[in-house]
Amino acid sequence: MSNFASFAASAPSDSDKPGEEIIGNNTYHPGIADVEYDELHVQCPPHTTERKLITKIDWKLIPFLCILYLLAFLDRVNIANAKSFHLVEDLNLRDTEYNTALTIFFVPYIVAEIPSNILMKKVSPRVWLPTCMLGFGIASVCQGLVQNYSGLLATRFFLGLFESGMFPGCFYLISMWYKRSESQKRYSLFFSSTSLAGAFGGLLASAIGKMQGMRGYNGWRWIFILEGALTVVVALIFFFIFPSFPEQAKWLTEEERVYIKARLQADQGHNAAERKITFRDVVNVMKDHRIWLGGFMYFGLIVPAYSYAFFAPTIISTYHYDAIQTQLHSVPPWAASFVFSILMAALSDKLRHRAAFALVPLCLCIAAFATLLKVHNNTPVQYAMLHLVTMGTYSILPITVCWFSMNLGGHHRRAIGTGWQIGFGNIGGIIATFAFLSKDSPNFTKGYAICLGFTCISGIASLLYLLSIYTENQRRKKAVRDVGLSEYEKTELGDLNPEFRYMY
Repeated sequence: MSNFASFAASAPSDSDKPGEEIIGNNTYHPGIADVEYDELHVQCPPHTTERKLITKIDWKLIPFLCILYLLAFLDRVNIANAKSFHLVEDLNLRDTEYNTALTIFFVPYIVAEIPSNILMKKVSPRVWLPTCMLGFGIASVCQGLVQNYSGLLATRFFLGLFESGMFPGCFYLISMWYKRSESQKRYSLFFSSTSLAGAFGGLLASAIGKMQGMRGYNGWRWIFILEGALTVVVALIFFFIFPSFPEQAKWLTEEERVYIKARLQADQGHNAAERKITFRDVVNVMKDHRIWLGGFMYFGLIVPAYSYAFFAPTIISTYHYDAIQTQLHSVPPWAASFVFSILMAALSDKLRHRAAFALVPLCLCIAAFATLLKVHNNTPVQYAMLHLVTMGTYSILPITVCWFSMNLGGHHRRAIGTGWQIGFGNIGGIIATFAFLSKDSPNFTKGYAICLGFTCISGIASLLYLLSIYTENQRRKKAVRDVGLSEYEKTELGDLNPEFRYMY
């Protein structure tokens, strides 16, 4: 929580210019028509300052999202910890049945991403996200009570269904509260819940594993039951205190609500919060080639991310550690990724730049996987490379999503675009579940080669996206500024509005 406090304290000062971006040596406003707050006839409410207001929003929003996603990711990947405590033996899993159980999670998870974002906008995050949380908490508890392979498949399916709205929903919600220049720290702090979940999961599994045999249950059952029960309890509490969109936030005064809306409009244009999303919107949004590039940027990273999340204990166990030591050794790489992610996010916001911080850490991943492909008998080097894998992968993911989503204007384009990016990207999760097979142990050459290849795909997509938005920004700068669009037309176009400027 101390990291969060430092982020809150680093909110923009009262003297910050709204929407200002620095690209190279040029300073310009990337928002709609470079609108200043006073042009919208809105001033910060007299009883507060911009910095105090953003800090207030931070405390009302980010801790809840971090807890929500920490528990979601924990319930998703704790099956990797459970495997170390006789899950495979107890359920008589053969051949690739364990991998299939991992895969079935992604079927509903991928399909339901965009519908979940649309439903969240209609129902409200305050209701929708805690409901989903309650659902996957119950599914996790049931996962600890299954007696056979079929039961494991069924619980993993419902776990994926209820978790489908977590990641895109939370990113979507954050994007509707913050300007682009101040969003990366919040995105990365939220996403770093995955690193905390990985570290916490390893520590918790090592402790719960000592309950082996209690009430006739092996340790793996207690991992699912206790962690799922914790999720259920937190979900019930969240029904009463979970945040929502700015337009629905009762803890803001009317003056504060109007001001928040104005500062976002100055940075991103009118968001059309009141507008319903239709199937035609989905079709129109998907015609944009940048939407597809955003999907591939995320898709390429998901393969190494989930490969590590699902198979870290399996990989580390080949270094000749017992079950408890394996869980404990899984913690440091996650801790390293958390620290590195926060550092990259802070620098990205400070420099008001995304592209370099999405591309440079890719070098860490490429170097790590290339080393792991060649080094098979040096445990210190192999273990160090696992740290680079997590540091690179888990620092790039939130920057990629933030960079892409904050370049989408309006509720409907952002809801559909982020849902698509996360949904399509998570197809990589299916590939990841079969990347590391038991027959490939202990070298896992095939798995490392797959991760290296998909990391390169992400890098290529990111470079093409950067080239696309740079070219479009240059074209719009040379075009006539006043194109005679009405406010309604600007709202409909979102980031396609000729006055919009993409952030690098």
